[in-house]
Order: sequence, then C-alpha cells, then structure tokens
Amino acid sequence: MSDPPSDATPGVTTEWAPSAPGSYMTLDEQLCSALYSASRAMTACYRPGLERLGLTYPQYLVMLVLWQHESSSVSELSERLELSTGTLSPLLKRLEAAGLLTRRRRTDDERLVQLTITPTGRELREPVIEATREALQPVIGLSLAEINELRDSLHALAGRLRGPVGSPTPSG
Repeated sequence: MSDPPSDATPGVTTEWAPSAPGSYMTLDEQLCSALYSASRAMTACYRPGLERLGLTYPQYLVMLVLWQHESSSVSELSERLELSTGTLSPLLKRLEAAGLLTRRRRTDDERLVQLTITPTGRELREPVIEATREALQPVIGLSLAEINELRDSLHALAGRLRGPVGSPTPSG
C-alpha cells in the first residue's frame, strides 16, 4: 500500500483494499451494500409511526423541508431531495389532498410551482418528531454525539461521491 499524500489525515489510508485477496467482489465487502441495507432498515423503522400519521417516508422527507422553510418551489425540492419532479408530483398531489400543503403557480414565473405548508401540515410536525423518536430510540444504540458524527460522515461521503460540480461521476 502506498504512503498517504502529505495532505491526508495521519493514520488514514486513501486506498481501499479488500480484507482478503479476491474477496473484493463479495456482497459483504461492498460499502454500497452496507449503505443500502442500513438505509432500508432505517426507513423500515420509521414506517409504522409515519403510517399511523398518514405519511409515507418520501412524504415525510417533503414535510421535513417544508417544516424548515415553510415554502419551496417543486424544482428546489427536487434538487434538495434528489428526486425527479416526476417522482415528486404524485406524492405532492397526495399531500395536497390531505391538506398538508398547497401548490400554486408562481405569479412571477408561471412555469414554477410553489409549495407552501398549511396549518394542518405544521400541526403534524410534533407528532412526527415523537413517532420517529419512539421508532429509533430503542433500536439505534448510539449516543446523540455518535448519531451526529455518523450523519456528518455520511453527508461528507455523499459530497465526495458527487465530486466537484461539473466533474465526471465516479465509476465502479
């Protein structure tokens, strides 16, 4: 293994190596598999509490953005959640039908649809916080500091995987 570059963190290698020769193609050796499995398990933990409140996990993500910002264009929401507008459209219609948000064409640019949280949508915030806390607290097994560190590490990883704007997407 080569020495890390001089700007690398001491003691941290910048090269990936499988734990055993030839094992790099096993499912258990794949970081993508571990991340995918953890993501699905996390979503499954949230599901029962969210369903009791009438939300799916993707709808919950939309509501998180609206609880933070009160209003967002569909294109801004699409970018923030990394979901296509085609994926968002049906779930936004369901959230509107449930009275949790409104959708209106913007007067300054009618091509854009603006989403705004309703009072009913705002009132759902605290029950959702409680439901997600109840779902995760008994099973996650991490302190708040560890949760914050893990979240920050995952955000940093996602940023590195995306690379600088305009650069090619990493392959492999």
